[in-house]
Amino acid sequence: MKRVLITGANSYVGNAFKRWIEANHSDAVQVETVGMWNGEWKTFSFNGYGSILHAAGIAHVSTDKSMEDLNYKVNTDLTSEAAGKAKRESVKQFIFLSSMIVYGDASNAQMITRDTVPKPTNFYGNSELQAEKKLEEIADLNFLVANIRPPRIYGKRSKGNYIKLAGLSKKIPFFPIYQNQRIMIHIDNLSEFLAQVIIHEDHGTFHPQNKEYVCTSELVSTMGSVHGNQVRGLGLFNNVIYQLVGRNVTINKLFGDFAYAKELSMYEHDYQVRDFKKSIIATEKN
Repeated sequence: MKRVLITGANSYVGNAFKRWIEANHSDAVQVETVGMWNGEWKTFSFNGYGSILHAAGIAHVSTDKSMEDLNYKVNTDLTSEAAGKAKRESVKQFIFLSSMIVYGDASNAQMITRDTVPKPTNFYGNSELQAEKKLEEIADLNFLVANIRPPRIYGKRSKGNYIKLAGLSKKIPFFPIYQNQRIMIHIDNLSEFLAQVIIHEDHGTFHPQNKEYVCTSELVSTMGSVHGNQVRGLGLFNNVIYQLVGRNVTINKLFGDFAYAKELSMYEHDYQVRDFKKSIIATEKN
């Protein structure tokens, strides 16, 4: 039985992962949590845990300059402190939930390959990348570090831009049918990926994603259909969108290509438990 401690008791991913393990891997993995915000973790013994899943962090504030210092204190410094404590107390594996945003955001949408060098475009992405670098400095054969760089995470009670598009899909009759390639990962797929990393004691940098690429128009149409709203594709503005992709942040965010090359997400253990359409249905159904 592998004992796992989630640092970040109220995090979205941490809570979902705990539920997933209890429902699907309770015979192999035991999960407990500890809070980070009140300093509880500092006096909590990490001894006896094989893995730490560090899920505490700040996200969705990359344009709020007032949050910059706090981003580095939490995403970088707190991560480093937790890892240092884990290593001192003989934890074998430390898993850090980083982000695809280490490669940038909507302002430099692109197809990311093994040759793509991380280049954050905001302090949120840089705080995550700096945390990864600090972890690499202390990693060794007795302290395995796994940096996980998921793309947009969605599922029941998720936050971020997915919610905005979901709300839009319930109301609009038309949406541009422009073809682009984006990636996301459903929370169940991510939870299963994390479970496999823990069970097999993997280390390194990982880029999990859903099996399928998705274009924004397909996403909006699929979400709308779950709610009984048929969103029709409109190609009228495709030439305008084509001209603006790469030049306009809002257009990039909606219609630019931002994805991992498929080979970057290859992993020897299957973690694709939900395909795209089933994951949207599971997320949107009451």
